[in-house]
Amino acid sequence: MTTAFDVPADSLISALSKELKENDKINEPDWAKFVKTGVHKERRPENPDWWYVRTAALLRRVYVDGPVGIKRLQTKYGGSKDRGTNPEKFRRGSGSIIRTALQQLEEAGYVEQTIDGRTVTSAGRSYLDQKSAEIIKEIPELSKY
Repeated sequence: MTTAFDVPADSLISALSKELKENDKINEPDWAKFVKTGVHKERRPENPDWWYVRTAALLRRVYVDGPVGIKRLQTKYGGSKDRGTNPEKFRRGSGSIIRTALQQLEEAGYVEQTIDGRTVTSAGRSYLDQKSAEIIKEIPELSKY
């Protein structure tokens, strides 16, 4: 059986983002047009559909990392801040973006909140595995897996 571990992350995320854009429960907030994805960024994302790409990436990341919290995801989506002549310093990503996207995924039924952190539900797991199976059929190089 094909899982999300068997396909390239970028292929899975792009396929998921197209599907999530059509989902009624996952919508880009009004403020998403104006925000940066973290303190370490200088400008907002150039991709107009960045919200759905980030939501798909978060869904995959929760699938891969198991029970995971907002703080750990902030570290994953953080980066180095350019401080001019001072050395660069690591800064975490935006918690509001991650929290809102995970809440929308919970409402859609793909993620649930537990004591240890957020985990993927059985519906979310089957959804990701189904998408992975579709992707692996499209890429002939991956047929040996």
